[in-house]
Amino acid sequence: MDYTTCYCRSQQCSMFGKTGSSAQLKLHDWQHGQPRFRCQACGFIISASSGTAYAGIRTDLEIYRRGTKALAEGLSIRATSRLIEVDKDTVNHWLPTLGLHSQGVMNYFFRNLHLEECQLDELWTFIYKKEKQLTALEKIAEMYGDAWVWIAFSPLCKIIPAWVVGKRTLSHARRLVFRLKSASDGQIPFFTSDELPHYADALLEVYGEQVQPLRKGTRGRFPKSYRVPPPDLCYAVVVKKREKGRVVEVSTRIVYGTAQQVEAALEASPVSQTINTYGVERNNLTIRQHSRRMGRKVNAFSKDPDYLEHQLTLAFAYYHFVIPHRGLRQRLPHPMPTKGGKSSCKKWKPVTPAMAAGLTDHVWTMDELLSFRVPPKSLWK
Repeated sequence: MDYTTCYCRSQQCSMFGKTGSSAQLKLHDWQHGQPRFRCQACGFIISASSGTAYAGIRTDLEIYRRGTKALAEGLSIRATSRLIEVDKDTVNHWLPTLGLHSQGVMNYFFRNLHLEECQLDELWTFIYKKEKQLTALEKIAEMYGDAWVWIAFSPLCKIIPAWVVGKRTLSHARRLVFRLKSASDGQIPFFTSDELPHYADALLEVYGEQVQPLRKGTRGRFPKSYRVPPPDLCYAVVVKKREKGRVVEVSTRIVYGTAQQVEAALEASPVSQTINTYGVERNNLTIRQHSRRMGRKVNAFSKDPDYLEHQLTLAFAYYHFVIPHRGLRQRLPHPMPTKGGKSSCKKWKPVTPAMAAGLTDHVWTMDELLSFRVPPKSLWK
C-alpha cells in the first residue's frame, strides 16, 4: 500500500487533501497491523487504510486480495468463501465495501472522456424471483423480478463509461444517457443500438434542444415547447427480424442525423464499417462471464438489487484497470526474450481498456485497485 497518498481527512484542516511531504503527517501508532498517522496541523488521526478498500478489514490482506479477485472474476460468495477458507458472512460484508470503493475509483477516472462512438444495449437478469412469480405487492415495490443492466459501450477503447441497473423503462434509459453525458467531454458521439424506442426518447431528452413555437395571432396561450435533436446528434439502430427465436434478417435505420453524417462517422471510425452493435453485444458475454449472477439458467441469481450493483461495479473496475483486453494488445517493435527461451519471446504489449482510453499508463495489480485513494472531490481538476 502506498502511504504517500494519505491525507488529513478533516475538512476543517488547512492540510485537507494534501498528500506527500506537504501533508505534514507523522507516524502515531500501529493498529491491527496498519500504521496510523497524526496531522501536525490539527491533530487528526488517520489510518493508513482510510479511503481504500482495505479500511476495516481484519482478514489477512493476501487472503482478502485473493477473495476480491475471485469475486471480480464472477465467483459466488459461497464459492469464494470455500476457496479462501473464510466464513461466507465475512465475504458477504466485503462486497458493499468493494462496490463503493470501485465506484469511487471509476467516478474519479471517468471524467471528460472523449468518445467518438458509443453503442447502447441492455442485459436481462432477475432478482430474488422471476417476474411471473411476483405477488401484487412485490410488483408495486419494483424491487424484485426482471432486472436489466443498461450498458453504454465505447467500441474503440472498450470502456463502459456508464451503466444502470433497473427495469426496462424510459426512466432508466434516461438515467443511462445522463450518466454517459456527465462522463464525457461534451462531444456527442455517434450512437447505435437495437430498435428499443426508449433510447431515441432518452437521447432526445438529454441532448435535445428546447424549441418554443411562435404564437399564432396576438391572443391565447403560447404553443407548448418541445425538444428537437441538435444538428450533431447522429443515431442509428439495428433492426433484427426473428422467426422462431432465430435472426433471419438484419437491417438498419437512421433515427437522428442524415445519411451523409452516418457515412462520415463510419469512415472516421477505425472499428466500424457498418451500422452495428457487435462491440456491446460481445461485451455482454464478458459481463456474464465476470458475474455469475448474470448467468442464464443458474441458481446463482442475486437476492438483493444492491448486491447485484456492488458485484457488477467491482467486476467493471477489475475489467477496466486490471485485466488486459486481447482486442487492445499492441505488437512490440522487437520481441522480448522470456524465461522460456527464444521460442517463447514476448511479442505483444498487454493493454487494458483504461490504458486505451488514456486514463492509466500500465496494467494495475489488484492491490493497486484496492489501495487507490480517491482524492476529495473539491480537488478534482
